[in-house]
Amino acid sequence: MEKYGLIGDMSSAALVGTDGSIDWCCFPRFDSPSVFAAILDENDGGSFQIYPTDTNATAQQTYIPDTNVLCTRFRTSTGEMTVTDFMPVAEDADTRAPAPHELHRIVRCESGSVEVAIRFRPRLDYARGDTTFTAVRNGVVATGTRQVMTLCADRDLEVATDEARLVFPMTEGQESVFVLAYGHRRSQKVEAYQSRHRLTQTMQYWNGVARSAEYDGLWRDEVVRSFLVLHLMMYRRTGAIIAAPTTSLPEGIGGSRNWDYRYAWLRDSAFTVEVLLRMGDAVEGSRYVHWLLRQCKVDDRRTRIVYGVSQNSTLKEYTLDHLRGYRDSRPVRIGNGAARHFQMDVFGEVILAVHALHKLQGWISDEAWSLVVNFAQIVSSNWRRKDRGVWEVRGEPQHFVYSKIMCWAALDRAAIIATSKGRPILAAGWRRIANIIHDEVIEHGWSDRKKAFVQQYDREELDASLLIVPFLNFLPPDDPRILSNFEAISRELADGPFVRRYVPSSTDDGLDGEDEGTFTLLSFWLIGNLIVTGQTERAEESFRQIMANANHVGLFSEMIDPRTNGFLGNFPQAYSHVGLIHTAMNLNRALTGSPAETRLMAAD
Repeated sequence: MEKYGLIGDMSSAALVGTDGSIDWCCFPRFDSPSVFAAILDENDGGSFQIYPTDTNATAQQTYIPDTNVLCTRFRTSTGEMTVTDFMPVAEDADTRAPAPHELHRIVRCESGSVEVAIRFRPRLDYARGDTTFTAVRNGVVATGTRQVMTLCADRDLEVATDEARLVFPMTEGQESVFVLAYGHRRSQKVEAYQSRHRLTQTMQYWNGVARSAEYDGLWRDEVVRSFLVLHLMMYRRTGAIIAAPTTSLPEGIGGSRNWDYRYAWLRDSAFTVEVLLRMGDAVEGSRYVHWLLRQCKVDDRRTRIVYGVSQNSTLKEYTLDHLRGYRDSRPVRIGNGAARHFQMDVFGEVILAVHALHKLQGWISDEAWSLVVNFAQIVSSNWRRKDRGVWEVRGEPQHFVYSKIMCWAALDRAAIIATSKGRPILAAGWRRIANIIHDEVIEHGWSDRKKAFVQQYDREELDASLLIVPFLNFLPPDDPRILSNFEAISRELADGPFVRRYVPSSTDDGLDGEDEGTFTLLSFWLIGNLIVTGQTERAEESFRQIMANANHVGLFSEMIDPRTNGFLGNFPQAYSHVGLIHTAMNLNRALTGSPAETRLMAAD
């Protein structure tokens, strides 16, 4: 999956390979059925490829600077061609106006002459049924059980039973345009889509997003790229932020740890909001809080850890047994059963995000305050319960230490907000319970033998999620337990800068001890611990090592295989890019002595 770049319109997204093939795309939303899914089944999933017929051609793919527009340049023995891919973003993209649901591909011969081939082979509705093709003038209509779309072109395509093809020559300066219009049953002249004009508008929009990033320190290009990637994962109509635009890309090749991440986890979204606020994007940060207020029914019976991008989303989990999976890793899942899980940590993460918004603005709305009150009361009443932990294990619920610490953080920050709101009685009550949680975690969640926080109460297994401790002010920054906890996790779970979540064989996660890759976010948290403990040179070295594992356009997946440096898990992962931004900013501060920004939770 390392060979892909991502494009999108803040409603849906597509993966475009260095071979000019779109191998994953869902329309009209992130969580809609796929129209191309070759990444999950090369033969039957469906794709849309534009490429030179010269089998010795080489390719180089880049983003146009400060945009989410991809350009793939092919060099052949006779000339060069480029394919520019984008989904138009309207000028009113910050409103609830619907996206146009179009994908534009502009092919241009830059020098010499090139023979170009087109293979259009969508498989609508996750390839669950037949996709039929109908030739129309300058285009082809693809129809499935519940979906339809039209490929509009400036020339006729040859339509076969299961695909449409075209081979044509181009000479220097010639250009050809292909527009995929979802939901359209009729072709119109491709000129009507004004692709060049729409490209200019789209680039201007993304340029504006990039300029809004308030950061001029070291690794600025990488930080801005991550900032742009995070915007591709925002559902524009509601403010929801998805964890990743893909499903079932495996955490271990050949294994069953394959999950659908096209939904909004409160945890991932809250961390993303914090980084948006830290980068000066209060608009999108506030939109998420508003989405949360609309989406969540804030009581113990209904609040969930993950939501769809809109009220009519369904998260019911089932498998697509007709798809082989990425590199034969089955099952392919859609929906996510974690929506039924009980996890206490998410309340802390959401309150931390609201606290960050409060610190930035100096105030929060009455609705946001109501959310804090409700979540703090839920935590106060339920923090002693077992849950499934931050990793959403599918084994039996346990007393996970990360969850308890997040319950403490929820009440600690809620008490701070309550004090600022002139509510001393509420603040005192939440502070009292926070202190009880703190004492219990130290008694049952700390191992004197390992000198570290443990995964579960009164056990000895470690969990790298506890690298978060110094970022929350759970302990004073000079407390020796911060360093010893970091050192213990490094010994048992890290391989250089690569960090495993836990040892699957010693954790009842319901998945038979299958192996998995190292978790990218935890690498950034490891570096954050090096910064906190004053090991700045090691932190910089580790950061450069991790950054060398980004793909050719600066994207990170959920996990990395430390043996091959290959990507694992869903891609690209918002969580990974959140960690990158925080860590780059903190490391820049440590290396340059720049003034401290507002302290935010994740990897601070």
